Amino acid sequence: MDANILKKAEKWTCAPFDVQTQQEVKELIDYHPEALADAFYKDLEFGTGGLRGVLGVGSNRMNTYTVAMSTQGFACYLKQQCQEEKLQLKVAISYDCRNRSASFALTTAKVFAANGFKVYLFTGMRPTPELSFAVRYFHCCGGVMITASHNPKEYNGYKAYGKDGGQLVAPYDKNVMEEVRKITSVEQVLMQGGEANIIYVDQQVDATYLEKVRSLSLQTQGTPKEKDLKIIYTPLHGTGMTMVPRALKNWGFENVICVPEQMVADGDFSTVDSPNPEEKATMRMAMDLARKEKASLVLATDPDADRVGLAIEDGKGEFVLLNGNQTASLLIYYLINKWKEKGLLTGKEYIIKTIVTTELLRDIAIKNGVQSYDVLTGFKYIADLIEKKQGKEIFIGGGEESYGYLAGDFVRDKDAVISCCLIAEMAVEASVKGKSLMDILIQLYKEYGFYKEDLFSLSKKGRSGNEEINAIMCRFRSNPPHILGGSPVLEIKDYLEGYQNLPPSDVLQFFTEDGSKITVRPSGTEPKIKFYIGVKAAWRENYSLEQQQKELDVKIESLKKDMKIG
Repeated sequence: MDANILKKAEKWTCAPFDVQTQQEVKELIDYHPEALADAFYKDLEFGTGGLRGVLGVGSNRMNTYTVAMSTQGFACYLKQQCQEEKLQLKVAISYDCRNRSASFALTTAKVFAANGFKVYLFTGMRPTPELSFAVRYFHCCGGVMITASHNPKEYNGYKAYGKDGGQLVAPYDKNVMEEVRKITSVEQVLMQGGEANIIYVDQQVDATYLEKVRSLSLQTQGTPKEKDLKIIYTPLHGTGMTMVPRALKNWGFENVICVPEQMVADGDFSTVDSPNPEEKATMRMAMDLARKEKASLVLATDPDADRVGLAIEDGKGEFVLLNGNQTASLLIYYLINKWKEKGLLTGKEYIIKTIVTTELLRDIAIKNGVQSYDVLTGFKYIADLIEKKQGKEIFIGGGEESYGYLAGDFVRDKDAVISCCLIAEMAVEASVKGKSLMDILIQLYKEYGFYKEDLFSLSKKGRSGNEEINAIMCRFRSNPPHILGGSPVLEIKDYLEGYQNLPPSDVLQFFTEDGSKITVRPSGTEPKIKFYIGVKAAWRENYSLEQQQKELDVKIESLKKDMKIG
């Protein structure tokens, strides 16, 4: 056993650590050296998005002490900011269904309260977007959401928010990280004495949030038949159950059937292998119920209800799970066309997408006289741009390929509650015109071209893996491809030094003459390098959807081969 690891672990076998923690660490020392090493070989890093890690004892785990220490660092940073900007010390805190989320939220609240903050703590689990809304609603200088998003059940996490209700961007994220690094011992954490500063909130915020969500409806009064639209919804055991059914009902959708087995808060996610609505296997129970009930839509939200998965009927009695690019395209198309129909377009409107999201969104916007902006991968950059353009331009909507979408600007993170309501309204609009959402998607492909995207990752673990990822990025920079998939590369975008006012990021993009886009970037959260491939072809009237998809799959494989992926 490494002496430094053992010395570090032995500190956890006595006060101020609680008795249960002490016993668990002693057992690791005595019987499980490999598990001990993994739990203590480093400190769980507070990154640009906050914390995320496996639950358990140890400095490299999510537990009461790592959460408390991170919160102390975040509190120190917010204190400095509030003093400089003359803001009140106020934060909002929410949490999801995961194991220990409620206790971590209370720990976070106690630390902030002991540091002199007024704390607005939700009495029960609530979605991430409602936390973002609450930060703005209470005029807080920051916020925390306890969640690990759609990670496996072994994980939990901690998302940090700024005063705008968005997750922290540079330089604020780095400044918080620096303050967190200064907290090297539990003894530095203030935990007691501020309990009177904690204010419990629920229905007041719920009602106002739902009212704001309802205000985003673009449907003409008395037109649709919302009551007739049969929707299957599952929260996958998560926070969506608190808001999505209520929001849909407010919009007039009364025929919503929730998957009963998954309307139970469960941090073990016992009915699915993964609580990720991007995966077809995760959606199987909901899609089976949809076939049985002859429903029109299947909607699924991830544990913290910021992402939404959509499955639609394919015209043959089967349900197909759309990818994030397809759902984003349908939503942006619907939003822009309804704004146009209502005479709301003035020339100052815009949408936002991330650089790895389909270019179909941009094409839809530009054809309709709406500005389209690109930001780096991560919804926090969409939120940051909304904040910068507030009062100057008008935000219609935004999205990213990873199943996150937003309309309106009262929330500053992706919002599955809003998205579920707009998707349902969009389906009603289509049905009134005698169409399905699949019909609308094909209509888009006919008008703008058939876009298809795919994501591939190479896992490279450990120090050697990190060096290999760096070598791959260096190779593409020093010897970039000139032809990809048989088409000349017309443009290369290197974001390492910043590009068109975007922050520096280790990302490369290649654009070919035939409309293909290939993005290469190391993952910010996993030991992987990711390749996002997007291809485009003119729609062929004499070809079926399946035939054209196969042709583009061949094209994607050709690009993979040229990029030497796999």
